[in-house]
Amino acid sequence: MSVYSSICDLAYKYAGGNTTFYLFSDLKFLIGGFILMYLIHRIPYNVFFSLSQLLIVVAILLLIFTLVLGVTKNEATRWLTIPGLGFEFQTSDVAKFGLIVYIARVLSMSQESEDKLDKAFLKILIPVGFVCALILPSNFSTAVLLLLTSIVLMFIGRINTKKILYLGAFLIVAFAFMFLLAKVMPSGRMGTWANRIERFSNDNTEDDYQANLAKVAIATSNIIGKGPGNSSVRYLLPQAYSDFIFAIIIEEWGSIMALFILAAYLILLYRTGMIVKKTSRTFAAFLAIGIIMLLVFQALTNISVAVGIIPVTGQPLPLVSMGGTSLLITFSSLGIVLSISRSLSEEQPTSLEEEEEITVIS
Repeated sequence: MSVYSSICDLAYKYAGGNTTFYLFSDLKFLIGGFILMYLIHRIPYNVFFSLSQLLIVVAILLLIFTLVLGVTKNEATRWLTIPGLGFEFQTSDVAKFGLIVYIARVLSMSQESEDKLDKAFLKILIPVGFVCALILPSNFSTAVLLLLTSIVLMFIGRINTKKILYLGAFLIVAFAFMFLLAKVMPSGRMGTWANRIERFSNDNTEDDYQANLAKVAIATSNIIGKGPGNSSVRYLLPQAYSDFIFAIIIEEWGSIMALFILAAYLILLYRTGMIVKKTSRTFAAFLAIGIIMLLVFQALTNISVAVGIIPVTGQPLPLVSMGGTSLLITFSSLGIVLSISRSLSEEQPTSLEEEEEITVIS
């Protein structure tokens, strides 16, 4: 309802007066996502173990094609168009999925010895570096979230802590250098990000237009909200249906709905933790953890932007914000988690994964 409330004015302008155009468009993706989730949950999760190397190659190729042939919107080249269909999809969503599956595979095959764990560090770091470097020019926040999730997975997977700390120190220096470089050469997306960080730290109310409107939406609400469709900033706030949907939800539905959404993500995290604790397969455990961690990190990022804790990132709220590819990929990922859950009662050792019982997760 809040997504429809925040988009109907744009639909009237750009869809020939049809205020329900985006509503039904998003509904199609929502239904398609549920269908995908059901179909994937019927597939044995270890199929993705076999496909993991292919998935990471496809992900990198798609990101390269996006840089060369991608569709540019708001100075960001993030989309590819499928020839003949005219359907645009965000390749970073596909890349996130492929990378998590690949990392889960490498970690699951490296738990038997310290030597394998040492080799796993580079096996993970190189693809992560490629994927994040290709995403970074057009989607800085997604690259950072994916990098953070990868590092946490490596830590959980018992990769040498010193190596992870050295990597963290290197990344801090690298990001500081990029920030300074963006200040010297402020063109492009890195310049946009540097300006966002500077405006946020300086609390410049004139420049930080979106964040301040989100704060107004939240501040003028109450416990039960103003009611559906009664937001005062939905037509003024850019990307209200995506980046700032949490602020619109609070304004229209109140703090009760905000707490409900937060609880829903925490329950999802808790339930996945229970699945991980019960499974004896390392690939299943790492895969489920990676999928849910990335989803929860993205949700917390979106919420933090809406309430003014961090600068504007452009991250949508998973399963809530309007979006095509992101909805389909998120539901597909949840389908894999459900597949892992379904397999618990029928779990049998297979030669496919060649992995021992989980020792670090449970």
